[in-house]
Amino acid sequence: MTTQSTQPIRAGEGGPTPPPVPHPAPPETVISEAEYVIEEAGRLSVGVVRDIVVGVVAYFGEAIYLLLQTLRALRRGVNLPDLLRQMSVIGVESIPIALLTVGFSGAVLALYTVGTLQRYGASNLVGGIVALSIVRETGPILTGVVIAARAGSAITAEIGSMKVTEQIDALRSMALSPVEYLVVPRLLAALITLPLVCVFADMAGVLGGAIVAASNGVSFPAYRESLRLLMEPSGSDITRGLVKTVVFGVILTLVGCREGLETSGGATGVGQATTRSVVLSIVLIFVADFLLTFLLFNSGLF
Repeated sequence: MTTQSTQPIRAGEGGPTPPPVPHPAPPETVISEAEYVIEEAGRLSVGVVRDIVVGVVAYFGEAIYLLLQTLRALRRGVNLPDLLRQMSVIGVESIPIALLTVGFSGAVLALYTVGTLQRYGASNLVGGIVALSIVRETGPILTGVVIAARAGSAITAEIGSMKVTEQIDALRSMALSPVEYLVVPRLLAALITLPLVCVFADMAGVLGGAIVAASNGVSFPAYRESLRLLMEPSGSDITRGLVKTVVFGVILTLVGCREGLETSGGATGVGQATTRSVVLSIVLIFVADFLLTFLLFNSGLF
């Protein structure tokens, strides 16, 4: 009687191959609609911020390059009649609106402060408070804004009109530098006239405050005495405010000239460049005002 072998069959010695063990497929990644919207919004935000940063850096680079070209052109001198004409346009013709703006601002400051100070028995300090506010802040910044709105827009419109009518190309064909012919006189005129206009505007603001204070029971001798008590005897409050106007003059001139030189698109382009010039000038003036206030009055460096 024969017996069958009960030994197991080894792999590779014959017999059926066991089937492979199936592995489960990885689960599919499902992105919900909300996650997709958030991802797209983030990607769009990053792109917008990147474009803004690149545009700001490029704009400042172009403005600094234009300033360097202007300083280089100054070595060759300036046309005196053109400089005097620009001083008249930028400075002299802006005096009335600067006087009105800062004068009424000083009156409003006095109107606010005199009532509060009278309640605490310190109404004799209203003159010094108004004068400090005017010469340090209100006078310089309103002078810069007023001239940026009036003369800065005129600079852009004039140069932009020359650009779209190919007059600037004609200057280059005659071997004349547009920077030397157009930018240098306007920059020098702004640097000279803005501090002078600010001086008259500061006087108007202090006088407007004195009129309002006098109508509320503060005598002019008391108003004048408070000026002596609160303001620096050296006049540093005034000079630091005038330093601001020099920087504001550089800003509004460079922005106005740059926008004018880059104008394209005919009359519509001139209007858009003029609007852009005024907006950028005013925004940059306020930014520069903060930085200058920190450096000149609060940092202890000057």
